Amino acid sequence: MSTIMDGEALSLKIQEEMKHKVKNCMIRPSVAVIQVGSDPASDSYIKRKEKACNAVGVYFRHCKFEEDTPELTIINKIKELNNDEYVNGILVQLPLPARYNEKRILNSISNSKDVDGLTDINTGRMINGRKTLVPCTPLGVMRILKEYEIPIEGKHVVIVGRSKLVGRPLMTLMLQENATVTICHSKTSNLKEMTKQADILVCAVGNPKMITADMVKEGAVVIDVGINRVDNKLCGDVDFAAVSKKASFITPVPKGIGPMTVAMLLENIITCYENKPVTK
Repeated sequence: MSTIMDGEALSLKIQEEMKHKVKNCMIRPSVAVIQVGSDPASDSYIKRKEKACNAVGVYFRHCKFEEDTPELTIINKIKELNNDEYVNGILVQLPLPARYNEKRILNSISNSKDVDGLTDINTGRMINGRKTLVPCTPLGVMRILKEYEIPIEGKHVVIVGRSKLVGRPLMTLMLQENATVTICHSKTSNLKEMTKQADILVCAVGNPKMITADMVKEGAVVIDVGINRVDNKLCGDVDFAAVSKKASFITPVPKGIGPMTVAMLLENIITCYENKPVTK
């Protein structure tokens, strides 16, 4: 039976560390979240972020726009927040409605306030191994592996999913730790053959229980990033009940990578606060 990697417990530990840091801040750190339109999943994620920020003492500013808001209005709001010295971090809740140019909106965020690590400049810095803000979910995956002392160097990491939020940045972080990395996606024709080779298997596609026990090598470490709702219950991309009998370590859904993503957001906010330019 697998060791269950408790992301919730680790996230609470990190939150306590951030709470202590916030207490020592001369000015209360602040983050602004841009939301366009109303989506139940986005609403839920934002509430979770707000709760975590409130718990550690970070001021949470929610800027919500109707779905028919002109794109320029949203960009101008971001520019206003960029220039507000009391706002340390800015993030845009994704996905945006299809009519908007997501890349243009994200790149209007100041690189020094990009707590989601999604601007082209921060992405380029990460790829080149420079110190920068890193997307929260991949950062959470790396942190939980470190917490459970799971070696990465020399291991074969298979990532199912190539999104800019998880798959691609996680590939970069794993390569920086000297792993051998394979990326699988919707066009991969031999998925089972690939996943069975993984020492560390990460699934982030949003397809309920797509990773079954016969797709996992005995003793593999399995990281489930997917969050799906089936019959009004949350489940991941991994068939947890079956796969947990083969894996050495596994993350659950919920209480796995989800809480870690929020914890890494808090860390990124504090990093932005600590690195803000000194003004006179």
